[in-house]
This record gives sequence, structure tokens and C-alpha cells, in this order.
Amino acid sequence: MPVSDKMKSYAEKSSWIRKMFEEGAKMKAEHGAENVFDFSLGNPDAPPPEEFNKVILEAVTDTSPGVHSYMPNGGYPWVREAIAARMSAEQQTDISHGDMLMTCGAAGGLNVVMKAILNPGDEVIVLAPYFVEYGFYIDNHGGVTRVVSTDNNFNLDFEAIDRAVCEKTKAIIINSPNNPSGQIYPEGDLDRLGQLLRDKSAAHNTTIFMIADEPYRKITFDNHAVPPVFKSYTDAIVVSSYSKDLSLPGERIGYLAVHPDIKDKQQLLDAMTLANRILGFVNAPALMQRVVAELQDATVDTSIYARRKELICNILRDAGFHFTEPKGAFYVFPETPIKDDVKFVALLQNERILAVPGSGFGAPGYMRIAFCVPDKVIENSAEGFKNAVKKATR
Repeated sequence: MPVSDKMKSYAEKSSWIRKMFEEGAKMKAEHGAENVFDFSLGNPDAPPPEEFNKVILEAVTDTSPGVHSYMPNGGYPWVREAIAARMSAEQQTDISHGDMLMTCGAAGGLNVVMKAILNPGDEVIVLAPYFVEYGFYIDNHGGVTRVVSTDNNFNLDFEAIDRAVCEKTKAIIINSPNNPSGQIYPEGDLDRLGQLLRDKSAAHNTTIFMIADEPYRKITFDNHAVPPVFKSYTDAIVVSSYSKDLSLPGERIGYLAVHPDIKDKQQLLDAMTLANRILGFVNAPALMQRVVAELQDATVDTSIYARRKELICNILRDAGFHFTEPKGAFYVFPETPIKDDVKFVALLQNERILAVPGSGFGAPGYMRIAFCVPDKVIENSAEGFKNAVKKATR
């Protein structure tokens, strides 16, 4: 068998989103794309801000000597300076370009962090529901994923986290706004988590990192805001990208920043810079670095997602679903009317609606609906959701 056992196992674990994608392609071919209501993929469809088009044209036509040359593995210093200035205000902490690295998206950034901090057998806590690929990133570098459930409203369950932390714990990943729930962790909860990690780090004579995965930071609703993690905890690392807030997921451009007072900062930054190189990224895409440096105050029109959030939530309420209304990102994560989320998602497919079972996010009994789709797709799905609920509960 040419494929490794580990990759076969990976493929099975990641099969839900892939399966929904394949089902969607078949259904669209059979019924026509306009007659299939595909909520399976978190692929942002709001156009990039107008400023992007102007800046990228200028960058593409730049013929300066060396413009396509190698650069420091951490990225152009002047690009990092631009991002650090914006992050300093965002995190209410003075951040310099030396506290940052440019990465190949947030996914690349998370792999760089894991490569730098994990010894074989070290544990990383992830909070369910969670983005399924966290487990792969942790395993890539010899770590072990410890899944801890959140509470019924997808907020932090401190008793569960306290029980999960042990002498092998190296980090906890928080994702706020969360994929798939849309929850935002409030500042008081981050403060409490920071204190818990300080206490546990002291008890086990170690450093436990708080890793904040924040690609949805700028996509929030109803006046909610994402609080700064650097105010709550010193041994913190923020990882983010421009995939969602500039609608550039295919460009693979992101960054990471460490708290300026993080323990052993230079050693950690040196390790992450080396990891950026030896993982094969070498450096983040040069063209996109030059582009995003000019777009620190730009974002997509988030009112598009706010409008769609209202549309889908009203449809789900009308159909009888129970859910926590998302505060950010572009997902809603309702309970399925029956405990078997896989079975209910199959009933939705009969109505030509595609959603992803919560089991794929470590939370059976729920399903993820990505509302980054045209308004008409949402509006025309209403009867199908009602029909599926009726069939499930009769």
C-alpha cells in the first residue's frame, strides 16, 4: 500500500467536509446548482475591499531590482512593522516587528508554532466544537490532542479545562470568533483562563501557552468585539490570516505574534523562524506581504454576513431549531432535532440541503451551517429545513 497508515487515518477523520463537498458536486450535476443549497464550506464569498484591487495592481507592476528575491524567513520587516502597529492598538500592548513572523496563512502559522514548542507526547488542549484540522497540526509535530468540551452555550468550561491540564500540557488553542459556533469568549473569561494557566504552569513548573487562532476577528455582529488575549495572559501567541477579513483564502497569507514579554522570547522566535523555513514554507508569499501591508485598516463589507446571519437564523427559528446565535464568523451551529446528527444531515440532503454534522467538529448532536453563500441560497432553503425537521420528529 503506497499511502501511509497515518494518512489513511487522517483521511477518515477529515471525511465529513470532504464527503459533503463530493455530495454537493453530485447533487449540483443532477439537479442544477441553483437547486442545491450548499452550506457545507466556509469559503468566504464577500468580495475583497476595493482598496485591494488598487494595491495589488501596483504591487504586480513593481519592477524594482530584487523585488522577487529571498527575504528574511520571518518576512519583510517593514510589513511586520505595519501589522505590529495595528496589532498594538488591537491587543492594547506595544508590539514590534521583532515580535512577529509572516506565515503561509493561519494554518501555516499554527504548524510553525507546534513545530517550535512540542516535544513528543506533549498535549495541546482544543475546545469542542473545534476546527478539525487542529488535531492534524498537533499530530504533525508529535503532540497529542486533548479535547475539552465547552458549555451548552459554547463558552469556556473552566472545571473541564482544570481537569484536563496536566504535567504534559504544553498549550491550549482558543478560536474566537469560533468555527463552527460563532461564539466570542468575553474578556472576563480570558482573564480567568489566563489565571488558570498561570496557576497550572507554576504547579507543574512549566510554561503553558495560550494560542489564539483569530482569522475571524474582524467579522463580528451586533456590536460584539473580540477582546485582546495579550491583556489576559503573557505567555500568549496570536495566529491569524487575511483569508476571511480580506476574502483572500487562496493567497495563503497570515502572521503570528508573540506577547512582547513571553518567556524565553528570542529562543521561541528563533525556533519559529527556523520552523517556517524547514517546514518548506521558507517565507510567506512575497507579493501578498507587500499587498497586505497597505491594507491594515481595510476589511470586507461585514454587513453582507450580518444580513445573511439574520436570514439563516430566522429560517432556522421558524423551522423549530434551537441554537446559540453567532456573535462572529459566518457559521451557525444548531442542535439537530434528533440526537443522531449524521442521520439528520442525511435527511437534509433529501431536501438538497448540505450541512456538516457536528460530529466532524467534536460535537455530536449539532450541525454546522456556513452562511457565506448568496442570499438566494439561504432564502430558498427555508422549506427544505422545515420538511427535514418534520420528517425527523414525526
